[in-house]
Amino acid sequence: MSWLYLLLSIAAFAVALKTSSGALMAVALLAGLGLLGAWLMGLLASRMESRSGDPSTIIDPVELQRMREQAEARRAAAEAGSEPPQAG
Repeated sequence: MSWLYLLLSIAAFAVALKTSSGALMAVALLAGLGLLGAWLMGLLASRMESRSGDPSTIIDPVELQRMREQAEARRAAAEAGSEPPQAG
């Protein structure tokens, strides 16, 4: 769909170059710029959509909490194992 905006923008610029009326040239230039902007926004939106991840892979809060608890348990076990023995 965004490529249609580009083609219409090119057509509007062609009309602006070929016309002898000042008002029609101004309208065609504004339309060409607007359609060029719409094409650019559509192109950027499609690029952003292609780079976004699958929403089904997002971790739910319960799973995130479970992973945090596992990391804390591993960290505590590593700290307990690496402490030097205390002379007593």
